[in-house]
Amino acid sequence: MDKNFQEEFTQIIKFKPPLYKQRHQFVKDLVEKYKPKKVADLGCADCSLLRMLKFCSCIEVLAGLDICASVMKEKMHTLSPLPVDYLQPSERSLTVTLHHGSVAQKDPCMLGFDLVTCIELIEHLEEPELKKFPEVVFGFMAPSIVVISTPNSEFNPLLPGVMLYRHPDHKFEWNQAQFQSWALETARCYDYSVEFTGVGQPPTGMEKAGFCTQIGVFVRKYPQTGESVQSEKPTEAVYKTVFKAVYPSLKDEKYLQNAVISEVIFTAQIIKHRLMSKHEEYGDDPERKSKFQPSMDCFSDYLGKLVVEKNMEPFVSGNEIYIPLATIFSFPKVNRLCGTFEKLRKLIAGKVTLSSDGSAVMFNIEHENEEN
Repeated sequence: MDKNFQEEFTQIIKFKPPLYKQRHQFVKDLVEKYKPKKVADLGCADCSLLRMLKFCSCIEVLAGLDICASVMKEKMHTLSPLPVDYLQPSERSLTVTLHHGSVAQKDPCMLGFDLVTCIELIEHLEEPELKKFPEVVFGFMAPSIVVISTPNSEFNPLLPGVMLYRHPDHKFEWNQAQFQSWALETARCYDYSVEFTGVGQPPTGMEKAGFCTQIGVFVRKYPQTGESVQSEKPTEAVYKTVFKAVYPSLKDEKYLQNAVISEVIFTAQIIKHRLMSKHEEYGDDPERKSKFQPSMDCFSDYLGKLVVEKNMEPFVSGNEIYIPLATIFSFPKVNRLCGTFEKLRKLIAGKVTLSSDGSAVMFNIEHENEEN
């Protein structure tokens, strides 16, 4: 639904936050509660809900579907990864896809979702589409949770300027009893339970009008079997994919390798600077010594404790500084990124200068001094 159109009518009541934001927050709260990995938004329109949900760390797959391709295309660029996503890849994977099509049609790309949202969608459907909608969403897609929101017609008299429906494209608007009757029958047919709530509180004294937006949260009672999914699966796709973005992730070894190399070099450089700042070679040269003062006291304290407890001390030999890989691996971020010492060695092989036996990161002091 067009947010500006609706807010034009609700400005006297002044919902805070605006009603569309309350609906989106409701969905986000459900995501934080149930932690779904795959979420689809049917009737995604300008993709504003998807833009909010892409920041939820549990979600790995986001999909949007709308009958109007032009509305999606206008805003789909906002779902693309930003430069910072490449500089600091997330530990999770995330794929965002937008499809052009009708919720009255079945397409295999919509199978396997944990949560499906239909926010201000059903009131836009013609009667034949509305009849097919439950079978598509609850019978075919059969996600664990479905969230459906729709206008509550009993609230309409409180909205100045609303003569029949809140939006010219609405085909109907149900009162609370009509929505609950439809939702309960749908839940019964497809083995779901349903709870009713809403957003947009009525004014004091008008509580009987109910929420401005009524919401049904459907939860599937029994797990869907693989056989039932397969038997329903159409042989051909009917939706057209109009957008797809795969976010950089540390689950991709290319991005993981870059992150590990950067962290190993960063860690090794700080250890090297701490070692050189204390080395007697620079003891009588304040100017050169100042270049290598430790930049992080807590880092230095941790290194000192590590050396004492595990006997993994860096050392200087001639013009070379050697920092044991085992020492670097013991630092929390490197350890978390790699998981195993063998994985660390594999990821930095050929990318970081190591000692002849491969046990330590090696720096040439003379070479670095020439560069400086």
